[in-house]
Amino acid sequence: MPDSAEDRPQAAPERRRWRPRRPHLNVRSAILLTVLGLTALALFTAGYSASKLQDRRVDARIDADLNAAAEEFRVLATVGVDPRTGEPFASPEELVRTAMERIIPARNEGVLGIVGGEIAYTTRGADIALENDAELVDALGPLVIGDTATYTTITTERTRYRLAAVPVRTAADGSLVEEADDAVPAYDSVAALVLGYDVDAEHAWFNEVFVTYALVAGSSLAVVTAVGWAIAGRLLAPVRVLASTAARIGRGDVSERIPVTGTDDMARMAASVNDMLDRIETAFESQRQLVGDVRHELRTPLTIVRGHLELMNPDNADDAREVRTLALDEVDRMNRVVSDLTTLATIDRPDFVTLADVRTGPLTDDILDKSVMLGDREWSVEERADVTVLGDRERLTQAWLQLAANAVKFSSTGSAIALGSSWAADAVRLWVRDEGVGIAPEDQERIFERFVRADDGTTEGSGLGLAIVRAIAQAHGGTVHCESTLGEGSVFTIVLPPVSDAEVPE
Repeated sequence: MPDSAEDRPQAAPERRRWRPRRPHLNVRSAILLTVLGLTALALFTAGYSASKLQDRRVDARIDADLNAAAEEFRVLATVGVDPRTGEPFASPEELVRTAMERIIPARNEGVLGIVGGEIAYTTRGADIALENDAELVDALGPLVIGDTATYTTITTERTRYRLAAVPVRTAADGSLVEEADDAVPAYDSVAALVLGYDVDAEHAWFNEVFVTYALVAGSSLAVVTAVGWAIAGRLLAPVRVLASTAARIGRGDVSERIPVTGTDDMARMAASVNDMLDRIETAFESQRQLVGDVRHELRTPLTIVRGHLELMNPDNADDAREVRTLALDEVDRMNRVVSDLTTLATIDRPDFVTLADVRTGPLTDDILDKSVMLGDREWSVEERADVTVLGDRERLTQAWLQLAANAVKFSSTGSAIALGSSWAADAVRLWVRDEGVGIAPEDQERIFERFVRADDGTTEGSGLGLAIVRAIAQAHGGTVHCESTLGEGSVFTIVLPPVSDAEVPE
């Protein structure tokens, strides 16, 4: 018997691993912490390096002082005379006593005179009393009766000492010697001069400077903190304005801009963001206009088609044929409107025109060959200029043929339509001249707007053709204008930027 659902082992619930949340720092705090960290590291590295170098210098100076004092003691033993007798020293005791009288201990230095292994002479004016450290005295026992001078470091419970112990002996012939000689059978007596520095005290005296350095470094970090916080806030002010502005910008309103002050990197960034917002606003406006144009222009043909379909008698072949013809005609008109609106929707794109060298002479000939198929008119070329312009041949052909089609639409059969191109110092002109109905002066500027017709809508057409012509002219850095007289005809001219002298034929 299969197990029931209750008897089956239940899968253990998956455990979610707990992960600590990382603290979030804003940019201002991150910048300040980075600056403080680098500053503190630099100050610590400089202080630590200087402290170690100073410690080495203190140790080297102590050794140099001990060596100099020991050398003076040796010279005194070799060539010196006893000031009491005016003769060479007769015993090590007299030599050590005289040396003790002449030595002035330095800071943190002590001096001892030891005769026969016992302390015989001390210096009252020394900073440290070596004789008071019993552990040190015990450690000096082997050194003061040794064979040679000894330089060593001894550490006791009190402190750490750097010492020089220089023993002197009386030979059998009565002379004083520093180093014991195994060839000499015996020495009458032994004395030693001991010089010692309290190394810890000497280092502590110099380390007081670094205590002051630490206080100054701490104060410097406090100043860097205050100044860095203020400067970081000032530098990041445009970023905060940018963030708040971006937060306020909605889908329906992109008109707000970031104030630009100064000429630094932040100002350039704000200017770049404003340029981006300009492009976004233009794109939104084009989108809204496209949606409005589609709604405005397609509503009427859709209403017409729907109304005729609702009233059509499907059993009546003639009625169905008429409605079919009307519906196809309206669909064609909607297709033309959508095509024109698509063209207008791309005018702000960088690839709307592809600029290259275009010769106006062959272009004029091509336009004439294509225009003769638009209608039964007297077509001619009024003027032909053969110069090079920087333009998009396909777009220029589209705009020029649109002007020719408008001339056919508003003129009668058999009337004259002239095409022409000319060059002057200020511009290159491409035009179409007709003998049509003409345009009223108050409409000669309005007709280049979308869905505006000079005949108030009584003539077929979407009202987008001239708007496309103006968009193409502006994309080439030019303009389009109209000169017309009612009852006599019109002249539509596309004006392009001038060519250079090198491009003008002789």
